[in-house]
Amino acid sequence: MDKTKILIIEDETAIADLLAYGLTKEGFETRTAANGAEGLAELERFRPDMLLLDWMLPDQSGLDICKKVTANDNIPILMITARSDITDKILGLEFGADDYVTKPFDLREVVARIRTILRRLAQANQSVEEAAGRAELRFKNIAIAADERMVTKDGEPVELTPKEFDLLMTLLGHRGKIFTRSELLDFVWGYDFPGDTRTVDTHIQRLRKKLDAADLITTVFGIGYKFERRTE
Repeated sequence: MDKTKILIIEDETAIADLLAYGLTKEGFETRTAANGAEGLAELERFRPDMLLLDWMLPDQSGLDICKKVTANDNIPILMITARSDITDKILGLEFGADDYVTKPFDLREVVARIRTILRRLAQANQSVEEAAGRAELRFKNIAIAADERMVTKDGEPVELTPKEFDLLMTLLGHRGKIFTRSELLDFVWGYDFPGDTRTVDTHIQRLRKKLDAADLITTVFGIGYKFERRTE
């Protein structure tokens, strides 16, 4: 079986070498890049299964790279940051990161978080495959080809980020079920984030706007969100 490939974009050589060595010992295939431009180029060459991304890079922000990557690829991202403020961490999640680890870190924690993200992604992919077996999904003027992760509105493509798509599939796959924000973080992001859950609200707002589905993706005040059972 092919090894899981991980690209490390980190400008501190000691940290990059530590991560590369430790993850290689854990059975992963790794490559490193010291800045954003090099990292984006390596992304095309290496085609990694996962990205470890430093927040502070010499040529551009890790958040900008995160936004670029999630706009085009369904690659899970673990942010590496020296920032401990909860607002900064939430911002990383809103830009598309799957999780974060704060410097200084224990390598064992990094490995555990990587395996959790990969396990969550495998479960999400299995759910998509099961949905694909039920043929094309439709509601209102929206069609979803689950196996292609493609959404169209009135026949025109709708650009969803990987997290927006996973959130939609979670809600749509459990019509009528009320999810708390923490539950959605657990289902979509792979863990129960203990702080402010506004990243869920942000993604819900984007979905409603892109799909014109405020009447179907509804707020249950004091609890969370649900996708209405009706489809017309």
